[in-house]
Amino acid sequence: MPVSQNGQNVAAAEFGKISNLDQPVPPPDNQQRNLEMIFDVPVSVSAELGRSVIKVKDLLNLSPGSVVELERVAGESIDLMVNGVLIGKGDVVVVNENFGLRITEIVCTEERIKKLSN
Repeated sequence: MPVSQNGQNVAAAEFGKISNLDQPVPPPDNQQRNLEMIFDVPVSVSAELGRSVIKVKDLLNLSPGSVVELERVAGESIDLMVNGVLIGKGDVVVVNENFGLRITEIVCTEERIKKLSN
C-alpha cells in the first residue's frame, strides 16, 4: 500500500522469487554459439616420435642408412601434437595399412582450448 511522504507516494518494492543459488548457471547462448563456430576449423595433428639435437657437421654428413638417435626410450609413449602444441600421449598402432595413435593420456578439454588459443 503506497504511503505519502513529502508529497510523494512511496510503496514497498516487490521482488520476484530468487531461484536456488546452488544450481550451476549455464553459459549464455552466445558463448555456446561462439564455441560451435570453431568446431569445423581444421587443425594440424601430428604424432612426434622423438627429438634430437645434432651438430651441423653431423647434419651435413647424413645419408641414406644413417641413424639419428632420438631422446626417447624405446616403448615410451609418443607425443600427440595439435598445431605444434602437446595435448596428449599415446601408443603407435596400425590401422589397416596406416600408422595410428591410441591415446593413453590427454589434457582436459578446457586445458586443450587454453593451450591452443595461445
